[in-house]
Amino acid sequence: MQQFKKVAFYTLGCKLNFSETSTISRLFENAGFAKVDFEETPDILVINTCSVTENADKKCKQLVRRAKKINPEVYIAIIGCYAQLKPTEIAQIPGVSLVLGANEKFNIVEHLESLETQNCNENEVVEAVVKFEHIKQTTSFIPSHSMGDRTRSFLKVQDGCDYFCTFCTIPLARGKSRNASIADTVLEAQKIADTQIKEVVLTGVNIGDFGQGDHENFFELVKALDQVKGIDRYRISSIEPNLLSDEIIRFTLQHSERFVPHFHIPLQSGSNRLLKAMRRKYLRELYVERVQHIKKLRPDCAIGVDVIVGFPGETDEEFLETVDFLKDLEVSYLHVFTYSERANTTAVKLGEPVPNQVRAQRSKQLHILSEKKKRAFYESQVGSKRTVLFEAEEDEGIMYGFTENYVKVKTPFNPDLVNQMQTVQLTEIDRDGVLKCDFI
Repeated sequence: MQQFKKVAFYTLGCKLNFSETSTISRLFENAGFAKVDFEETPDILVINTCSVTENADKKCKQLVRRAKKINPEVYIAIIGCYAQLKPTEIAQIPGVSLVLGANEKFNIVEHLESLETQNCNENEVVEAVVKFEHIKQTTSFIPSHSMGDRTRSFLKVQDGCDYFCTFCTIPLARGKSRNASIADTVLEAQKIADTQIKEVVLTGVNIGDFGQGDHENFFELVKALDQVKGIDRYRISSIEPNLLSDEIIRFTLQHSERFVPHFHIPLQSGSNRLLKAMRRKYLRELYVERVQHIKKLRPDCAIGVDVIVGFPGETDEEFLETVDFLKDLEVSYLHVFTYSERANTTAVKLGEPVPNQVRAQRSKQLHILSEKKKRAFYESQVGSKRTVLFEAEEDEGIMYGFTENYVKVKTPFNPDLVNQMQTVQLTEIDRDGVLKCDFI
């Protein structure tokens, strides 16, 4: 390990992966490594993978090839969901040196230190080291949070999932639903509160399942986190509609000091037949009830929706049923996912595959609907007074931030505004679809 001085990280996929990568990077830094960018000729490259879509798998292979061009001698370690699902396949990618499963990834520094240094200077082919256990043996929970962004942090509060939706490989990649105690999670939040970070995004695979029905639950966690001083805002990254209880909605929208009026609630389909085929734990009627309850309490609350198009057997009529359902819902934007066949899922057996061209057309139609929904929501916010947290990135003299209810705002760049909460009045929607503001 003497020759390894610089380490770089590349993260694919979700906010949960970003929180874990950040935690792993701190382990390397504590061990004396210098963290560098991907392009800065690292000695070690850690790729944290996703396997939600086929494109994520392809992206991993592309990154390995790209890294080898930057430094032919780079030691490449692959971790994450793809590594757990297909360790042997990854180990056969030319250039990969180490593959770690879900149980092993947080011990990556120890794994590297235990391996004999391998010299690949003369195009020697070295077999990748693979260390992983069956996902059923993955029972530990490692608290994680992201750092490096002065504005916000992703706080991992839960991992794994017990739902086994027919389209999803996450339970196979991350194991059973699990979490730390509320007390330990609050301690992790306090670490963030001790920094300059203003906003925390709660992440996990199925965060509403926190506690798994034991004496602690997600509502109790929300109330405990709300008491942590030093954090201005909390956002809930995504929560299943059947786990978004009335008490969570009421507390976050009416009584919380720090939770913002913004929910992201997966729907996946507006067809009850497809929801049952997907093995979702709700029907569209419950979804409508959740949205209506939120909007009754806070008409200004932003609501995001996950939707899948092209699920096996999805007919034209069922797709239009989803479109009409979404048109009538008072939601703010859509995240549209095109279904892709995944090994070891039951969805592939449930109906005739939808042609890829049809999937693409349906995706495009929903993306257009999403833009219309977002525009309508933004228009409803013109003239209102909001609090914006401005970010550090500068784009041709412009800086951006988000209101508490997730409206993107722009203003001329001013370094004094970075990571600052500013009260503004939203004035008009610019031609790029972002709101201008006046400072109050």
